Amino acid sequence: MAFGRPIPPVKLSSQLREQLQAMERSRSMPQALAQRARIILLAADGLNNSAVAARLGLSRPTVGKWRQRFLRQGLVGLYDEAKPGGPRSISDDQVASLIRRTLKTKPKDGTHWTCRSLAAETKVSRATVHRIWRAFGLQPHRQKHFQLSTDPFFVEKVRDIVGLYLNPPDKAMVLCVDEKSQIQALDRTQPVLPLGLGYVEGVTHDYVRHGTTTLFAALGYRFGTGADQMSAPPPAPGISRIPQRHRGQCAARTGHPPGGG
Repeated sequence: MAFGRPIPPVKLSSQLREQLQAMERSRSMPQALAQRARIILLAADGLNNSAVAARLGLSRPTVGKWRQRFLRQGLVGLYDEAKPGGPRSISDDQVASLIRRTLKTKPKDGTHWTCRSLAAETKVSRATVHRIWRAFGLQPHRQKHFQLSTDPFFVEKVRDIVGLYLNPPDKAMVLCVDEKSQIQALDRTQPVLPLGLGYVEGVTHDYVRHGTTTLFAALGYRFGTGADQMSAPPPAPGISRIPQRHRGQCAARTGHPPGGG
């Protein structure tokens, strides 16, 4: 003789059963949601709450809760309800304005916004700016460099240069010359890819230099010792035009005379 309230049966259409089976097998969904789908599938097969609880290792109240939620709300009832919390301190219009300012404008004294500078500009907290940036994947402080070469022998040239460092020739010297100054007026060879939702600003590796201010160090050297000592060849034309006062500063910093090694 049965006691207690009768348990309403769970009836599933073929389409609803397929959806629950997909939820049960899914590896991307939360395991709690997959477990609730198993509860409903077993209940639809005619098992009562005690049998379902014993099969899945759950308590009877847990099985009864999700069974009742499914009977009242359907598939939506298996999802977690929104938890109560405090009211939002920022409106949708403010969020949209903050995102638009991040993407379309720059601060007066910088190249990109920071959490603190944008918070001071928009009169919201730094934590709020950080939370919105993280939610929409905004990273104004980062750049992603890319390079598209049109040289048909680009791969061969890269291998030759890298090979000099990995396996240099015997009794040979490998010299690498590059500019040292960063006081330059540069322009990228391709348009900058702007900052967007979910991706950072993209710039090319190479550039066109429109002007520079550079300080070279005048270095001298000698070969051999004693009677075999030979003076260095005259400096290159570019070095010879360096003012003497710069050579003196270089010697003071390095501890070597301007003309000697």
